Amino acid sequence: MTQHTRTPPPPAEFEPAFILGLKSIFEEKIVFNQVLGLKVTGLHPDHVTARIDMRRELVGHFSYNRIHGGVISAGLDAMGGLAVMAAIGARHMDEPPEQRLHRFAKLGTIDLRIDYLRPGIGDHFELRAEVLRLGSRVASTRMEFRGADGKLLSTGAGAYIVS
Repeated sequence: MTQHTRTPPPPAEFEPAFILGLKSIFEEKIVFNQVLGLKVTGLHPDHVTARIDMRRELVGHFSYNRIHGGVISAGLDAMGGLAVMAAIGARHMDEPPEQRLHRFAKLGTIDLRIDYLRPGIGDHFELRAEVLRLGSRVASTRMEFRGADGKLLSTGAGAYIVS
């Protein structure tokens, strides 16, 4: 007997109004993300991506021009939060974008683990995050911090309160 497995349809993409609103929250209203130079490059229901360009203000080791570990940690934490925002937005696609953008008021980090695998040296860095589980009160995420060449430099795992 042959078993048929159905592949789930890909998640619907977000409306331009939701993307613009979420980018505004993340890049403008969360002012610390401006300090990091964090720029959103992709917002999808199942993952988010961003970029940090290396600047003198982000150096953690002057001899090697290595990015500070705190920048990596803060960037991955921010990305985990952004992934949760995207997942919440995807869960409530039946609501207008403006209504979904007001659902993030109580979002906050409750646990964060960062593993530094290689030194962060380069002219820019790529960040990615996805939600592993979105519960009614807590969301679990996985994050990556990569060099310009795509090499994995650090990983993160976070838990966020959503209600």
